Amino acid sequence: MPVIRDRIASQPASHWLSNFNVSTVRSEVSGYVGAANAAGQIPVLTVYGITNRDCGGASSGGAPDLTQYQTWISNLAAALGNRTVVIILEPDSLALQTCLSSADLAARNQALRTAVRTLKAGNPNSKIYLDAGHSAWNSAADQAGRMIAAGIADADGFYTNVSNFNPTSAEAAYGRSIISSLSAQGVSGKRQVIDTSRNGGASGDWCGDDNTDRRIGRYPTVATGDDNIDGYLWVKPPGEADGCRYAAGSFQPDLAYSLASSATNPSSPSPSTPSSSPSSSPSTSPSSSPSSSPSTSPSPSQPTGACSATLRVTSTWQGGFQGEVTVTAGAAAISGWSVSWPLSASQSVTQAWNGTLSAAGSAVTVRNVSWNGALAPRATATFGFLANGAASTPTLTCASA
Repeated sequence: MPVIRDRIASQPASHWLSNFNVSTVRSEVSGYVGAANAAGQIPVLTVYGITNRDCGGASSGGAPDLTQYQTWISNLAAALGNRTVVIILEPDSLALQTCLSSADLAARNQALRTAVRTLKAGNPNSKIYLDAGHSAWNSAADQAGRMIAAGIADADGFYTNVSNFNPTSAEAAYGRSIISSLSAQGVSGKRQVIDTSRNGGASGDWCGDDNTDRRIGRYPTVATGDDNIDGYLWVKPPGEADGCRYAAGSFQPDLAYSLASSATNPSSPSPSTPSSSPSSSPSTSPSSSPSSSPSTSPSPSQPTGACSATLRVTSTWQGGFQGEVTVTAGAAAISGWSVSWPLSASQSVTQAWNGTLSAAGSAVTVRNVSWNGALAPRATATFGFLANGAASTPTLTCASA
């Protein structure tokens, strides 16, 4: 299809190392890196094989244990060559930790610290970036602390927005806050990479399979014009499913077409990284947590204040579910909003995005984040959440700020 060919396939995307196989990873990496070096391009590798990745969600898998993980990393490092290679290390390994006990978290941090050092030893010219989630997830101070614990002092920086849809401006601002927080905690000189593969449209629900306003973002480049940002890269290849309507990681031409059809053609594409097969990368969380299931009817909203809210269960799995809430302003503009609802005895909300989550007893409240609180009359904003327990659609209470 010409639109997909000209606006997506013509551009470089990261090559994902997601199939855990100790015996083949060295040849896979050396073949890819060697081809990039021969073409005078910079290879970009997304390393996605840590134990208990995606906390058992749609992209679960990885190494059976952390000892085998380090063997895999050592084999990978031995094939990196000696020229510049960009490594996006373990998406969601730091932003998504809800499934880890304190002992598991300490072991993961140690595994990531060791991985950074092993990869640097394998190729001192490698550029290694750690997981910083995205601008609508954890706070900058929290994420900075997580990265320090995982060894960012030995890495080159961090990446944000992988497989997500938040605008570049929001991610850049978030990156500046992280850099400031890192500096305050004694770590300086770190820089950011932003995934712009799918963030050219409206932000919102993490799952791109069903969203209608999705467009590719900035074309890949290392010429960012921002001293804090090393590159705008396509880490998630456009057209790959997130696991809601299609299998996570599968390439879907209709998704690719919807992303590319409203985008402009690249004026003079000069990729700085080699393209990789779309089928090589899986989805990440929170762009890929639960498996797909039919959604339930939206919940009603209690008409409190100047806004209303409806909840739609978008997917369910054994022991949990995912919900999407749409907030709608009333006849007058509002400068902020909060949505509250009761939980049943078996429920708990474990994570929210595009909103700030708080819990009090058997009720939860989600408040707007900085960029989605101000709504014009009848305008809407959305946020999503993951919950344990049986799915339900309780009555919501929306209040304006």
